[in-house]
Amino acid sequence: MLAFVQVFTSGVAIGCVYGLVALSFVLIYKATETVSFMQGDLLMVGAFTGLALNLLLGLPLWLAAPAAVLAVAVLGALLERLALRRAIGQPHLVAVLLTFGLGMMLRGSVASIPAAAQETYRLPIAADTLAIGPLVLAASHVWVVVVTLVLAAALAAFFRHTRTGRVLRACSEDAGTAALLGWPVARMHTLAWALGAAVAAVAGLLLAPVTFVHLNMGFVALKAFPAAVLGGLTSLPGALLGGVFLGVVEALAGLLLPEGVKDVVPYALLMVALLLFPQGLGAGRAARASV
Repeated sequence: MLAFVQVFTSGVAIGCVYGLVALSFVLIYKATETVSFMQGDLLMVGAFTGLALNLLLGLPLWLAAPAAVLAVAVLGALLERLALRRAIGQPHLVAVLLTFGLGMMLRGSVASIPAAAQETYRLPIAADTLAIGPLVLAASHVWVVVVTLVLAAALAAFFRHTRTGRVLRACSEDAGTAALLGWPVARMHTLAWALGAAVAAVAGLLLAPVTFVHLNMGFVALKAFPAAVLGGLTSLPGALLGGVFLGVVEALAGLLLPEGVKDVVPYALLMVALLLFPQGLGAGRAARASV
């Protein structure tokens, strides 16, 4: 039972990372109807940026982490203004290929740095483990869950209780009507890309102590995307819950099933969900209430 609880908590932590990356997919898709395939690369850039600020510039981690998130948010906004905005009105495939290409450029830029391409790093955490009676938890897993809950609450408050958040929701629901009302749809699109990039960077910083910082860590987005689809690609709570669900199921599959099966689980669940719920598990709720 103790091993089961530890595996379960580990699955919740990894699922929170999946959920955050899925949130970044959904934030962008709701606002622009574009599926961004560079979220994994933004996650990786965020982790490396935090690492560089911490190790090279000597900033404490509590300062390096938000600075890295802000830097990646600015990067996301710049990419939208300089390149992605040109895909508006074009077929969906244009935006997909554009984000894929930009992601490869980001990955190639990091890979061009010898130290980043050849080494594996770990962001320092205050304590390696936390003991709760006989139960021993990784401190990094606890941090992942706590930060995810705080970020989810902050996003909910932003969308419900701030004017900018409400305008962004309105533009996401009907950009044409929002433009007729004089709301800044283009700026809201830029904000959506910046928020999506920032959330991906947060996921990268949370993932860094768990799986280390390396060039391929962005591949986690390939497992987060099924979580976004399970949530319906339009529901922020659905994306987060879908990520946690996939993380827990994957962890339990690794404990109970033969080795390697857990890597198939996210995609098997995605296929089943698409067959049974083509609009996603969170689509019903999204239809009743925005965000």
